[in-house]
Amino acid sequence: MNTPLSWIKAYVPDLSCTAQEYTDAMTLTGTKVEGFEALDKNLEKIVVAKILKIERHPDADKLIVCQVQIDEEGTVIQIVTGAPNVKEGDIVPVVLDGGRVAGDHDGNKTEGGTKIKKGKLRGIESNGMMCSIEELGSNRDMYPDAPESGIYIISDNPEYQGVKLGTDAVELLGLRDVVFEYEITSNRVDCFGVLGIAREAAATFRKPFVPPVVPETGNSEKAEDYVSVEIKDTDLCKRYVARVVKNIKVAPSPEWMKRRLAACGIRPINNIVDITNYVMEEYGQPMHAFDLDTVAGHKIIVRRAADGENFQTLDGQERTLDASMLMICDAEKEIGIAGIMGGENSKITDNATTLLFEAACFDGTNIRLSAKKLGMRTDASAKFEKGLDPNTAMEAINRACALIEELGAGEVVGGAVDVYPEVRTGRRVKFSPEKANKLLGTELSKEQMISYFEAVDLEYDKETDEVLVPSWRQDIECQADLAEEVARFYGYDNIPVSLPTGEATTGKLSFKRRIEGYARLVAEQYGFCEAMTYSFESPKVFDKLMLDADDTLRRTVTISNPLGEDFSIMRTLPLNGMLTSLATNYNRRNKNVRLYELATIYLPKELPLTELPDERRQLTFGMYGEGDFFTMKGVVEEFLAKVGLNGLITYDPAAKRNYLHPGRKAEILYEGCAIGYLGEIHPEVAEGYGIGDKAYIAVLDMPMVTERAGFDVKYTGVAKYPAVSRDFSMVMKKEILAGQVEEVIRKNAGKLLEHCTLFDVYEGSQIEEGYKSMAYSVGLRAQDRTLEEKEITAVTDKILKGLSDLGIELRK
Repeated sequence: MNTPLSWIKAYVPDLSCTAQEYTDAMTLTGTKVEGFEALDKNLEKIVVAKILKIERHPDADKLIVCQVQIDEEGTVIQIVTGAPNVKEGDIVPVVLDGGRVAGDHDGNKTEGGTKIKKGKLRGIESNGMMCSIEELGSNRDMYPDAPESGIYIISDNPEYQGVKLGTDAVELLGLRDVVFEYEITSNRVDCFGVLGIAREAAATFRKPFVPPVVPETGNSEKAEDYVSVEIKDTDLCKRYVARVVKNIKVAPSPEWMKRRLAACGIRPINNIVDITNYVMEEYGQPMHAFDLDTVAGHKIIVRRAADGENFQTLDGQERTLDASMLMICDAEKEIGIAGIMGGENSKITDNATTLLFEAACFDGTNIRLSAKKLGMRTDASAKFEKGLDPNTAMEAINRACALIEELGAGEVVGGAVDVYPEVRTGRRVKFSPEKANKLLGTELSKEQMISYFEAVDLEYDKETDEVLVPSWRQDIECQADLAEEVARFYGYDNIPVSLPTGEATTGKLSFKRRIEGYARLVAEQYGFCEAMTYSFESPKVFDKLMLDADDTLRRTVTISNPLGEDFSIMRTLPLNGMLTSLATNYNRRNKNVRLYELATIYLPKELPLTELPDERRQLTFGMYGEGDFFTMKGVVEEFLAKVGLNGLITYDPAAKRNYLHPGRKAEILYEGCAIGYLGEIHPEVAEGYGIGDKAYIAVLDMPMVTERAGFDVKYTGVAKYPAVSRDFSMVMKKEILAGQVEEVIRKNAGKLLEHCTLFDVYEGSQIEEGYKSMAYSVGLRAQDRTLEEKEITAVTDKILKGLSDLGIELRK
């Protein structure tokens, strides 16, 4: 929102400060100023002057020599110009020798402006420069009467008749002003109007706030005799106020109104339209004017639109409506989209004689949704969607009618048609100075706090110790909100530093977060970098991963408003993001890449969705370069050990996962329950992603891991008795898995087993075809005694018997 300082000063007349002081003070009291622009920046020594005589330049066809009077004492200077639109007797702005202008004739502003010095043009002396409106740092939106190309002629504007020569032209044209840009939070709807900002400025600078005096308007007639109003959808329209103005006289607005509107970024059009825009900026209440002669039956009906209905708005565009949109209608047709834009069929033309003024309060959420559907967010809809106070509607429409009479734009009909089904009142909030001081850490008196409230029109009821909050202050609901009012006007910078009080409790991460913390720790210890990928994916992913047509992972949650087909479903497995990241690194020639991600997958419980999907965290490792299947297996086992999964971990190579290499994949089982999988990416899948190296992945289902994890560690002292080590070199069929061998060793060694380590695997010419050799180092130790040879022999015999049952023999 933008406001000129001159408009603020109209309601805070004693305000005296620099633009920077205003910015800092308002920001500290909660009305954040984003920035400001001084309209007179780089404008120096510019006066009102009169062209007395014009002659042709002797050596240039496109230049003229002007004799210009620059003050009432008769001082005349000579100026050479190429402007095509000046004539003798014109009053124009002139920058004198040593002065400065903001920009060039094309409206391009220059840093520091452009300094004007006397000199010669084609041999003829020139002692200054006549200015276009662009050279004064402005434009034709702010000054519609300025010529498209040429000098700004002050005397062409009737409001400047009789101006004295030598007068400050910048002041005369209203450019001694500063425009401030604010960031208004949505809960301060009252500050979306100049009056709200002015009230805050008055409170901030401890100055009186003087709102405009709105006199009673209207003739002896009654508005009800001209128009009637019916609200059919009271849930979307809280209040509708209508007033009538007849004998309309459409004309340009006065300069002061045009300047203020232009400074707010609104292009002046004519007195009627400008008045509605002016009141919207002043009160924050949008208004609209209809040509009453175009309103069938002189009746206004506020109702929802019909699905598929077409309507032409004021901008000439055809809009397709639906039943969620609120319309302003007459007895026969629609004449406006409520809170957004009026219709072409009821617009104000030069032939209009009687106007219907509308000020209403519509449901903010509905206005926002309708504006988004129609793709036409307007100044009015931007204000309505914040949720306006219905009590402002009558004040605003009365102000508009007062301006109508003040500007002589028409005859106001007495009274108003006001449909207000449920009157909104203010609220009472209990106030305790002691609690406010305790909350803020201050020692302010009750009287001082009340003075802050009164500065922003919050009354105090000493009988009940309550603050009376007007309906337009929607942000004040409780004691803490009142304390905030005290803090911002007392000054946050004045609140002393104090230590917090209260009882502290020991905080820690949840068990789930601790498990995830260990996942990150282990991954990063092994050189993995964390990746973050999108949860949105394309259905084409399943084909890239070679999933079967009937695979349950193809059952997905579909996004109703996707960014595109590539982001149209929620992922059901985390591999696409990981493989895409690996491919990106590979194509950028990064070597030995290791990535991990704690990704969330979304598994629908049934389709179509009737409840939220099962959201599961998956710890995903991915790598290429140095390392192989067993490297990845070691990382997985290290993590599982860290989080207390010290039971039996086995691997099932028969897992059916098409995206993994048929001979280098395994399901990870913990005590017989599947908790994840790992393996080498299938060569065809790797090629499809553009990975030209062997890539390995591992995926652990974190809910399954968390359910079995624990951090209960039992201390065991340093072993007092020696360990015994025995090596077993065995020959077996290739189909026998290392896990099966280790399971036999663990089972038969029992509690005496301290470690079981595979240290050699051999397949070659010295071994029968179809067989392999594996060698294990087995450590045995008793905690309460030194093992005797007969005990050791009994254990090894038991192990060898168990191995022979699998068809395994000692290597000879």
